[in-house]
Amino acid sequence: MFQLHIIPALADNYIWLLENAHRQVIIVDPGDGKPVINYLNQHQLSPLAILLTHHHIDHLGGVKLLQDYYADIAIYGPSEINLPLISLSNKHTITIADFKFDILQVPGHTLGHLAYYCAPYLFCGDTLFSAGCGRVFEQHYQQMLDSLNKLKKLPDNTLICAGHEYTLSNLKFAKHMVPEDKNITQYLNYISNKTITLPSTLLNERQINLFLRCNEKNLQSKFNFNNELELFTFFRSQKDNF
Repeated sequence: MFQLHIIPALADNYIWLLENAHRQVIIVDPGDGKPVINYLNQHQLSPLAILLTHHHIDHLGGVKLLQDYYADIAIYGPSEINLPLISLSNKHTITIADFKFDILQVPGHTLGHLAYYCAPYLFCGDTLFSAGCGRVFEQHYQQMLDSLNKLKKLPDNTLICAGHEYTLSNLKFAKHMVPEDKNITQYLNYISNKTITLPSTLLNERQINLFLRCNEKNLQSKFNFNNELELFTFFRSQKDNF
């Protein structure tokens, strides 16, 4: 029903487009406006709206240029963003034309971070990456863990449309922590020569993403922790300095 487009931008960001049968698109996290305009013109696509996940400039830096170029485009996002927009912070769903998104509150990377789920597509910003998760800037580790566990409950076929290309570095960290894990080693070898590794599937992430596996008792025992939160905090602090 929908077609997914990925636009690399800035140093390692991704801007996502979701297209319907009428060649209309929703733009997610335009950190830079120029490549979006070029892509839309090249593929003869019409923008309907912009969805923003959080307030960091590399996810919204292109909004003004897009507004100037497409005067009627609607902007949606969390109330933490200091831009004129339609706040979704207290909403559960949004319908734009024939697109319907579940709005998921996923604090941790930022206090008001949102994710958008239009099955099977999950636009998760900087909360969940392939083989990793975002840094905890504005909340506590428990909130980030809760947000990841919320996303972890989505269906196996969920496509992880994250905000950055961090997969290789995340997998190198994971292999450093658990060199005996065959799934992580095999997936590292599989993506090692790829320039674009997204989207990933949630089924895959449950196997190779250590931040989604902190409930596993064998991992807790390996690192001498007693619960999921302690292990998650350890992994995240180790990754911060890796």
